[in-house]
Amino acid sequence: MRFLLSSIMIAAALAAPAVAQTMPKVEEATIDQLQAMMAKDISSEAIVRAYLARIAAMDRTGPTLRAVIAINPDALAQAKAADARRKSGKSLGRLDGVPVLIKDNIETSDPIATTAGSLALKDNITRRDAPVVAELRKAGAVILGKTNLSEWANIRSSNSVSGWSAIGGQVRNPYALDRTPCGSSSGSGAAVAASFAAVAIGTETDGSVVCPSSINGLVGLKPTIGLVSRTRVVPISHSQDTPGPMAKSVRDAAILFSAMIAADPADPATSDAASYRKDYAASLAGASLRGVRIAVLHPEMLPDQAKLYAAALAVLKAQGAVLVDVEAPKLAGLGEAEFSVLLTELKADLNTYLASTPAAVKTRTLADVIAFNEANKAAEMPYFGQETFLAAEKTRGLADAEYLGARAKSVRLAGAEGIDAMLATAKATILVEPTTGPAWLVEPVYGDDGHGPSSSELPAVSGYPNLTVPMGLVKGLPVGLSFIGPAHSEQALLDAGYVYEQASKARVAPKYREHADVGSGQAGLIR
Repeated sequence: MRFLLSSIMIAAALAAPAVAQTMPKVEEATIDQLQAMMAKDISSEAIVRAYLARIAAMDRTGPTLRAVIAINPDALAQAKAADARRKSGKSLGRLDGVPVLIKDNIETSDPIATTAGSLALKDNITRRDAPVVAELRKAGAVILGKTNLSEWANIRSSNSVSGWSAIGGQVRNPYALDRTPCGSSSGSGAAVAASFAAVAIGTETDGSVVCPSSINGLVGLKPTIGLVSRTRVVPISHSQDTPGPMAKSVRDAAILFSAMIAADPADPATSDAASYRKDYAASLAGASLRGVRIAVLHPEMLPDQAKLYAAALAVLKAQGAVLVDVEAPKLAGLGEAEFSVLLTELKADLNTYLASTPAAVKTRTLADVIAFNEANKAAEMPYFGQETFLAAEKTRGLADAEYLGARAKSVRLAGAEGIDAMLATAKATILVEPTTGPAWLVEPVYGDDGHGPSSSELPAVSGYPNLTVPMGLVKGLPVGLSFIGPAHSEQALLDAGYVYEQASKARVAPKYREHADVGSGQAGLIR
């Protein structure tokens, strides 16, 4: 239903009177390239039409990526307003007129719902901007539409299928259509990789920016908790949730991130965010790794990925970095403590959010959502259930001693005894490791079946930043390199990631193959 609606919106936009210029080529375009187009004789309106045409040709037909869940019917009007500002000499900066896609768990004031992929929220048209979206509007960004996602940001079940939602269907990976796009910002990852927009906003609780970025050949930044507001974002955990930028280059990610940072009185974690607001792209061109000490982890991984990792480390060393090997500390009980925190905060935070939704939304609590899913089992639970929701409903609230103990333990293990300890051992300022393994097969019967390394847990739990940058392809499937640091080290990570990116030139554009390149042309397991 929503795909039909979106198709009609796209068709209507493209059928409107054509602008008097050739439709620009937006495939692989960066923010700077889009701005260069607009500085000449190509309008933001024409650029929006070009992206809409690409979405129509590839998201609903062709590879059928299902990365975009809804098109914003106001996008062309926003583009025309940007064009008017430019003509009058009142451009708002580097994002003015640039189309941005927003993950569909983030509210926008446009006349489209914020669904988190669930039919329970199909009428959640709030007509209000999340503060992070409001900041993008201040910078002139055009809100092109909403991206598909793993339903409820992949928290409903431990047996879920990444990239699937009842409203949007299954997102497909542009590099191999039978492979996962990773969750939960799967649509944002696939959409940017496929050039449905130059950049997109994802959200992460644990891995949901860096995993889809790595697996879709992108740069993704999971910021320090408290730099970007979470208000009016369908929540999982106020301790770990954060929006983050996803882009094809470190510079684009830095430009987008710079526009997202702001204090929000409704989100106490952001109380000092304004002191960290600056242009994070400004120093990239002059960045250097000469003499920078980097702690290096060596997790188990596929032989082909290990070769790429060794090559990436050689690039860092050639750029002057001092590499110091470290061992991952034994952090017994971290996973269990984190999960306990997520369960408790899911119930409390989601109940608070649902109570704020329009009257048309009938699910006002997590218990209501559970009942809705059961009553609509054929549509909502064709592949996996809601055991995580059921466990969350049994939790005892934010004052519960078990929850408070789990939160204290998880932060200590991930931060002081985890990232902090490794950096101290190496006398380093940055930690690097592979972001995750290559994309696994989409498997609706058994659920996600990913193998290999994962960089996300320690920075997610500690609230520290994690930047992933493309490292190359394993049998045609992208993998990323993570740069991790202490709180508010985004500039150092972006600088290091930029130096590595420019020296390695490791990103490869997708080719929309049916299967991974396993030699025989047949789908195969890569573990």
